[in-house]
Order: sequence, then C-alpha cells, then structure tokens
Amino acid sequence: MSAGFLAAPEAPAVDWPGYLSWMAVLALLLVLVYWLMRQGWRRRGLLQSGLPALPAAPDPDPDPAAGLPDGGTLRLAGRYHGTTTAGQWLDRIVAHGLGVRSRAELTLTRDGVRVERSGAPDFFIPAGRLRGARLDKAIAGKVLTDNALLVIVWEHGGRLLDSGFRSDRAAEHPAWVDALSALAGRAAGTAPGGHPAPAAAGGAGGTGSAEQQHQEGTP
Repeated sequence: MSAGFLAAPEAPAVDWPGYLSWMAVLALLLVLVYWLMRQGWRRRGLLQSGLPALPAAPDPDPDPAAGLPDGGTLRLAGRYHGTTTAGQWLDRIVAHGLGVRSRAELTLTRDGVRVERSGAPDFFIPAGRLRGARLDKAIAGKVLTDNALLVIVWEHGGRLLDSGFRSDRAAEHPAWVDALSALAGRAAGTAPGGHPAPAAAGGAGGTGSAEQQHQEGTP
C-alpha cells in the first residue's frame, strides 16, 4: 500500500483574519442595537418625566375585607407585564419603574391595589383612582392568548393608564375583574379631588380592541 493512501487528508486552512473580522462586525452590531434600545428607553423616560411619583401604600388596614363585594381580601401571585396609556397597548409607560416586567404579588383591599414586585419598585393604586378592569391579551408589546391578561385601568397624574398582570392561576382573573369593577364603581364619574375622570384615548377596549389594533398596526 502506497504512502499516499496512508496519509490523512489535510484540513482546510481557517481564514482567521476573515473570521475574526466577521465576529467583530457582529459584536459591534449587537452593541449598536443595545445602545439604540437604551436611547429609546431614556427618551421615553424623559418624555414621561412629568408623571408624578406613584402613590405610597397606606399602612395595613385593620379590617381589609370591609367593603369588598365578596367580603374577603383578594390576593394574586403572577407576573407584571407593563403599563401603557389606556387603550394604546404599545405606548409603554417607563417612568418610576413601571416599564420593568417582573414577578408580582397583588393584594386588593377597600383602600386599593397593592403591587409588590421582585427586582422592581412596588406601587399602589388607590381605590379612588381605579376606573375598571378587563381581560385582554396584549399590553406593552407583549402578546399572549385571548383573555390571558388581567388589565387594571386607573388614573394617575391626569392620565388614564392600563396595567397588565397575569396570574399563575388564570382562573382567578374573572373574580378580580368583578371586584375591581365594583370598587371602581364607587368613584365613577369623578377623579381624586372631585374632577371629572379623563377619558382614554382611543378607548380602553378589551380583547376586541387589542385585536383591532394588532390588525391595523397601531403604534
């Protein structure tokens, strides 16, 4: 047998300069995309800088169940998916940490909704600022299945907002919609201070409204 058959085939030479050049270009593109995202986030934050600080949660209510329609405090564990201008599922609010998705625990009492989050600031929605609730499927650029989101509609700083949550147990959502709607009904027609409650731009519609916005490509 000749030596030609015994010799192993030579591996093709690696074009290291070309390979490293492509890796450098890819890394620069990733850095550029990240930088553009950060700039967009900061610009949005500057535009929303006029939004007042979020209300502080009150001291624990000695009788938290009083005034709730089912006679008991409601609690929910799940995820917070974001807050937007009411009726505009892509117009994300990022001021005061509202743009950060996180794990969340919600507690509903006659005083309002306490939102405790992991890795992000907690916030509180006073009962007097509640404007309703609904089931939906999209918020802040996040699209889920139909009725997979609990959306709380509330007023803050003269703006009507939608905040979206998804419980670890989706069967809890309807009870929360009923309780929140009942609590909001007490303040129907007035905002804190006795002023008329602002109307949502484009309406704070439920799933049907979200689907229409998806189809039309509303930003």
